[in-house]
Parts: sequence; C-alpha cells; structure tokens
Amino acid sequence: MAKKSLVIVESPAKAKTINKYLGSDYEVAASVGHIIDLPKTKLGVSIEEGFKPQYVKIRGKEKIIKDLKARASKAEKVYLATDPDREGEAIAYHISTILQKDDDHVYRVEFNEITKNAVDEAMKHPRTIDMRRVYSQQARRVLDRIVGYKISPLLWQIIYRGLSAGRVQSVALRLICEREEEIRQFVPEEFWNIFALARPEGYDPFRVKLIKFDNKKIKISNEEEAQKHLAAIRAEAFKISSVQRKEVKRQAPPPFTTSTLQQVASRQLRMSTRRVMQIAQSLYEGVEIPGQGSVGLITYMRTDSTRISNVAIDAVRTYIKEAIGEDYLPARPKHYKSKKTAQDAHEAIRPTYISPEFTPEALKDKLSAEQFRLYDLIWKRFVACQMNPAIFEKTTVEVSGGKYLFAADGEVMKFPGFMKVYKEDSELNGNGDKLNIPLNLQEGLACELSELTPEQNFTKPPARYTESTLVKELDRLGIGRPSTYAQIVSTILQRKYVERKEQKLFATELGEAVNKILIKGFPDLFNVSFTAKMEEKLDEIAHNGATYEKVMQEFYEPFEQDLERIKKQKDELKSLIIEETDEVCEICGRPMVVRWGRNGKFLACSGYPECKNTRPLKKEEQEPEVTNEVCELCGAPMVIKHGRYGSFLACSNYPKCKNTKPLSIGVPCPREGCDGQIVERRTKRGRVFYGCSNYPKCDFMSWDKPVDKKCPQCGNPYMVEKNLKSKGHIYRCPNCKYEEPAD
Repeated sequence: MAKKSLVIVESPAKAKTINKYLGSDYEVAASVGHIIDLPKTKLGVSIEEGFKPQYVKIRGKEKIIKDLKARASKAEKVYLATDPDREGEAIAYHISTILQKDDDHVYRVEFNEITKNAVDEAMKHPRTIDMRRVYSQQARRVLDRIVGYKISPLLWQIIYRGLSAGRVQSVALRLICEREEEIRQFVPEEFWNIFALARPEGYDPFRVKLIKFDNKKIKISNEEEAQKHLAAIRAEAFKISSVQRKEVKRQAPPPFTTSTLQQVASRQLRMSTRRVMQIAQSLYEGVEIPGQGSVGLITYMRTDSTRISNVAIDAVRTYIKEAIGEDYLPARPKHYKSKKTAQDAHEAIRPTYISPEFTPEALKDKLSAEQFRLYDLIWKRFVACQMNPAIFEKTTVEVSGGKYLFAADGEVMKFPGFMKVYKEDSELNGNGDKLNIPLNLQEGLACELSELTPEQNFTKPPARYTESTLVKELDRLGIGRPSTYAQIVSTILQRKYVERKEQKLFATELGEAVNKILIKGFPDLFNVSFTAKMEEKLDEIAHNGATYEKVMQEFYEPFEQDLERIKKQKDELKSLIIEETDEVCEICGRPMVVRWGRNGKFLACSGYPECKNTRPLKKEEQEPEVTNEVCELCGAPMVIKHGRYGSFLACSNYPKCKNTKPLSIGVPCPREGCDGQIVERRTKRGRVFYGCSNYPKCDFMSWDKPVDKKCPQCGNPYMVEKNLKSKGHIYRCPNCKYEEPAD
C-alpha cells in the first residue's frame, strides 16, 4: 500500500477545507500557527553570533509537534502549505526543522485562494522553502525583540515597571500624539459665508454661495464685514452670468488590498481593524456550505496588490454581462496599478467564486452576520471594479451683480455604472437640504437674490485619527506591512497608550508620557522616515538585495550607541514627565512633584531618595453626572460619583439620603428570568468581582468581567474578558471554553 503524503497548514479550519479537495492520497494536519518562537523570559538573540535567534518550542505546542513528527515519519512526502506570506514562509521553515525529514521529501506550496482549482494547481508546482523570505521575517522578529527588550527596561526606570516599547507601534503612537498636540495648539479663526436664494424669472429658486468679490476669492473675517457686504449686495441687480454643463465620469475604485479593506470596513461596518482581519481569515479558510462542505470564499487577505488573475476577470465579466447588463460591461478588462512599494506577491482581495450561487444574498443564511457584511463588501467592490464608470451631468451656475459673484454646483446621474452595485458611505448620503439647479437655465436671465443668510464659521483643528485613517496614514508612509496594520492598532490600545472614543483614537496621558521619553531618547529610531526605510531594508533581504547580518548590523551599531547615551541621561528624561506643584512635603519642607506609578500619577517629595514621602494626587472636583435612574428610597435622581474604588451611583439628595449602589457595566444578568444588571463589586479584601444588581434575589457572580456577547459555539448568553500573557486580550465562554480575540 502506497504511503500517503502529508500537507501541513496553519489552521484547523483551513485543513478541513483543503482536505476535501486533495483526496485519499493525502492527509492534512494543522500546526495551529507558530510552533517555535523566541523565549518570553529573555532576549533570545545572540548578537555576537550574527544576531542568531535562539528559538524554543512554544509552551503548549508539544503535543502538536509530536503529532506532526509522527505523521511526517509515515508520509512519503510533506507539503508545507502555511499562509502565502513571509510569516507563513518562516512557519514552514520552522516546521521543516523539527520534522526530521529528508529535505528532498519536504516541499513548500502556496494557496492564494482555497478552491479546488487553486489547490490542484499549487500542488502541481511545489518549490523549496525561500530562505530569503524566511530571513526577512526573521529580521523583523529579531528587530522587534531587540527594540522591545532593550528599551522597555529604560521605560521602567524612567516611568514605571511593566511598560513596553515597540519598533513600529511606537511610531504609530507618535503620529497620534503629534496630532493631539496639533489639536491643542490650534487657534480657531473666525470666517463668514454668505448664502442666498436665487430666483430666476420663471424658474424654481436654488441656493447659491458668495465666492468672489472684485474678481478675487472673498474672505470675510467678522460679522461687521459680513453686514457691510449684505447691504451692498441688496443694492445690486443680479443675473445668470454663466451656465456650464459638462459630463463627468466617476471611475470605480480598485479591488481591495489589506489596507483599503481595513479602512473601508472600519469606516462603514464599524469593525475594528483586528476584527476585520479575523472575519476575513474565516472567509479565506473556509465556511461550511450545506452540500458542499467547507468552502473558501475569498482570496488571501494579506496583500498590498491590486492585481487580478485573468481567470477571475473572465468570470466577473461574464457575471456582469449576464446578471447586471451588457451596458455595464466595459469593452476591455480593467487593470489597476499597485503602488510602487507593493510587494505584489498576491492578488487583490476578491471572492473566489463569481457566480449567482455565490452572491452574498445567496449565502446570507450560511454566514454569520459579520461574515455576511464583510463578504458583501468584498464582493460588491470586486464586481464594481470591472464595471463601466458612473456618468453625471455636472452643472455650474454663476450669478453676478456689480463686484459680487455667487455660484452653485449640481449634478444629475445619467448612468449609474459601477454605482449600481457599490457605493461608499460618502456616496450614500444625499444632498440634505440643498435645492436642485433648475434645468434649461439661460445666461443673461435676470435673477433676484432673496433670503440672504450670513453664516458664522470657525476653522477646525485637524481631525483625530480613527482606526481607518491611521491605517491609511501608515500605508501612505510605508510603515508596517499588510500583515501588521491590525496588530499595530490593537497593541497601542491594549497597552493603554491610546483609547478609542466614538471611533476616534485619543492619546492617553500615559501614552504621551511614553512618547516624550521615546522621541527625546531615540529621535532617529522612532522616526517615520527611518521606520519606512527599515521596511525597505526588510524587502531587500526578501529580494536578495541585502543579507540578514548586514541589515541587522547596520541597525544595531547606532542603536547600541543610543542606548549607552540614554543610560547616562535618565535623570534628564525623567524631568520631561515630572510636574512641579505648589504642594510642600510635610516631612522635609521641600516641594512636592507629580510622578508616575503603576496606578497612575501621585505626589512625591522632590528630595527623593533622601525623603521618600508620597501621597495620592488630589482629584479635581468633578460635577456628578446625572443619570436616568431614580433612587428607590426617596425618588431623587441618581448621579455618578467617583470614589477611591472607582465610580458608583449615589442619590443626588445627599446628605439627606445616603443611598448608593454599584454602577452597571452595561451587561444584563444572564440568569433566565432575571431583569438585573451586572455590576462591579468588591470582596472584603478589595478583590473585584461581578455580580447581579438584584442580589440577594439573584446570586450570579463572576471573577472575570462579563461581556454582552453570545458564544458562537455553544450559545451561552455571555462571554468574559481575559488578559493572558500567552494570548493577549481575549473573550472566553465560561461554559464551553471557546475563545476568540477581543476587538
């Protein structure tokens, strides 16, 4: 009996999908991601030996490694089919080193999409492991490890223990902090606009805006100037001085790359970039379709290319012609250029099957709500990219009188083109209260201006980054790569350097303190242009333009010099984040200063270490926040107050009524029939736990913070938050132990 061949992939879901395509001559196993990595407790890089990484087996992977080795020993050939990117190449190499299999019987294959044709074609063209890509990924991993392990201890000494610095994440933090500073420094300037209702004789009125005075762009700085212009305008006779009509074509956007998918999905679907990639991964690896088994629905989701295969173009053109209409199909296929820095290793993100039975609507009941929304977005964007442009007739009307010129723009869609299928959020919004420009307006027609409206405005500061705009900026600057964008954002959020409010990213006080130290201490390392150049160096390793040792040495020599310099400047760096106060130390009489600690800011004597006096920082008096809740004792509104153990609800009738109760975390009690809310409580020893507000009637409790999220595996009505060193911030089902990364 002939031996079977073994195919090793990363994910069990992917293994299941591929297994049905390969047949009985193959068996498919999953490594479940990395099997070896740098050690957690030490640097794990021998700098003296040419930056040699000291890899160790990942804790908990012993059983998987043993199983892979046993299967490989029985297999005739081993095909390493990990993800088709540099990280996947590195995982493939690491697996090959532990299999104890002759290299002549170990092959590397890549699946850009998980369909039968793609899998069969890939298996026909196996190759050896590309060590240039392995070394490129290794350089990234080792660089990040050196920066993190060498700089983080400095942050501990200057701010407090437990903080961390990241090579790329710290540059993203810098962008956010610099934007925060721009907003703080911004001084708004007043300006006024003047609008009017133009009424040509025999036509409906339409709104116009004053744009020029005496043939120059008008700028009105205050109300006094605005009133002077209004008086002069009322004295003038106006007419239609120009009517211009032209046809405008709006071209379809290119198919998605990782960056543009994260931007649009974050903006339109209100998903975090991390969640976008999780859902995209599930669509790529395979979704269970009744009668067909597990089916991969999109191509590989980590790509910076807009390239499309000829097979996919032929399929989508056939679909457009048959399902949408021949008028929407261009004479020739459309090809999009990728940006200059693109690796172009994979196609754009697109559906794997373009046919009526694989439309989003046809699969809606087979997908989760999030999968459907993301698949729908990817499908429509891809179909649209091969459709004719939308055509509008744009009309610009100018109304003049004396030295004043008013204008209005309007457009009418003549042909929807790609917009029949795909519109972005900016295109979904209508014109609000703007009036349409009448048809057939003629130049020279007398025009009365009525309802003159002066409108005061102020210039606005630059907008804070959202996840969408931060990814766009990182992509534009060449910082990070498709596989790293979501991780960059989630890392700075998880470290509490940045917080998300109403979709916007705000630098926290801690984030700004860390940023000050890093920029002052390492102005070149945490620099946008340096980080972008480092990405180019990593690309050079992958494309045989540089060696691993050379790139690492060029980085490390100046880095080591900076480290030595900073060690001598710790006191100077500490002064950047120490705030002077008017408080006096009651022990030695010296001034008190504000310092940082693990629990935030506190007052400390400036005479440290001779005097070690400290005390809590007085919180500024805060106005209690009124809630919709009513005190059950006296009927007065409840307000949110802040105490030493956090926020709580208190009666606004205090001190007459001293009723207080815990503040709900916004999660309903999961016990059947209970109408209570989950609240944060503390044990007698101060340990936080979560219980029902209806206690003692309901005795629900949890040591972990519940989240209002139904378990997708067993249907349990809630999951809990966990922060684990090995897995990071996750949600876990307390019933079946199912886990998934938290947004």
